Amino acid sequence: MRSSAAGRSARSRWLGGAALSAALITCGSWPGLASPAGAAPRPASTAAARLAAAEHSGTFKDGGVITHGAARFFGSPTNMSLAAPIVAMAATPDGKGYWLAGADGGVLTYGDARYFGGTGTLRLRAPIVAISATTDGEGYWLVSAGGSVFAFGDAVFYGPSRPMSPPEPIVGFARTRHGRGYWMVSSHGAVYSFGDARYFGSLGATDLHNIPVVALAPSADGGGYWLVQGGGEVVAYGDAPRLGGMRGHPPVDGVAVTPDGHGYWLVCGNGEVDAFGDAPYRGGNNRSVPRPPIAAIVADPAAPGYWLLDAEAFRVSLDHPSPDRPSRIVSVAAGQVGPSPDGGNYCNPYGPCEQWCALFATWVWEKAGIRVPRYAFAGDVYRWAARHTRVIAAGDKPAPGDLVLYGTGPQNLSTSPHLGVVAQVWPDGEIDTVEGDAGPSPGGWSSVLVNGPFLPSQSYFANGVPIYAFAVP
Repeated sequence: MRSSAAGRSARSRWLGGAALSAALITCGSWPGLASPAGAAPRPASTAAARLAAAEHSGTFKDGGVITHGAARFFGSPTNMSLAAPIVAMAATPDGKGYWLAGADGGVLTYGDARYFGGTGTLRLRAPIVAISATTDGEGYWLVSAGGSVFAFGDAVFYGPSRPMSPPEPIVGFARTRHGRGYWMVSSHGAVYSFGDARYFGSLGATDLHNIPVVALAPSADGGGYWLVQGGGEVVAYGDAPRLGGMRGHPPVDGVAVTPDGHGYWLVCGNGEVDAFGDAPYRGGNNRSVPRPPIAAIVADPAAPGYWLLDAEAFRVSLDHPSPDRPSRIVSVAAGQVGPSPDGGNYCNPYGPCEQWCALFATWVWEKAGIRVPRYAFAGDVYRWAARHTRVIAAGDKPAPGDLVLYGTGPQNLSTSPHLGVVAQVWPDGEIDTVEGDAGPSPGGWSSVLVNGPFLPSQSYFANGVPIYAFAVP
């Protein structure tokens, strides 16, 4: 299954409002939590009814867990500030609960999901990218982008026995049918198998043409698997049948397999869902305005339905893993996360109605006490920093509060289309950012979003565009 990124990594955006990458604004994302003492309390019936109604309202702040079909809503952490972004979700075997995992490995429980531990108190070298439940739901695995596997409850550790340090980040994880092994896949399509998981092939030696792999999902009997690329291609190995993909609707962000294993759903970052094999279509979330970016899809294992994860609905304090360097800049930026309150047509609170990623970033610096002009073009921010403060190369390690500049140089909108605020820096070099004028953006609506974690060197995979520099305040 796919983590996010998320998250994983793999978020694209309205690049400076001026150009589309393979972006959330078209179809999706390219590519911590404080550990609770126990299960989250269930809301009262009236509160649950309101939450359920909110989940189907199509608004940006919709609870973060969006239900389709018979999948039920059991809660989400919209009433707390999280230490790191939510990056992954897993359902309990009976479909009556789920776990949410943060990039720091903090785990939140809802419904009948039980808490077995997390890595929220550890200083991880690389962020968590996936969570997967055991067959009986009495445990789970957390997996990092660096290939580390953490087993909790009755989950058994099968490897790797040594630190992996894969050349590309791990983006997907899936257990075998009986839970006595598992697979991992990297963004370049290399597959790693452990325990009773068999290796059936990979895309690791293939030229992916800068289109990363975003997910791995096993076939019904574990005798094969599918690899899903962000461009919508689905490649079958072993006995996994060829059921189709979403080529032409990129980028795809995740996959969820039906309970019998004979079909799957693909989701784009804008909430568009397509069904293949015996998977019934139960709806998507790509018609809401403003449109929330979807990070993952999770199948209900006991009912015909699925959940979509809108990780941007959760407030993040962005103080992990860099609490030793509190940054007023990061605090100001994080306080702005959400849709532009001024509506469409590029209207925004940071300047005139125009493309506003640079307006947002310079507003943040200004509010934090840095005397920088309010620029509308990212290249002007680079030139100002080169003259008045400092710029560092794309290969150097940034710090929280720096500005990340996307593109190939400061020359014009096509070579310097977007920028954001570096919010967190992980020990392995991955970063989280807060970015304005980000999408998806139907009708001209755009937002301030948290992007990441991702490696700056992998920005082309994660965001559809490279990084050319960082501006230091």
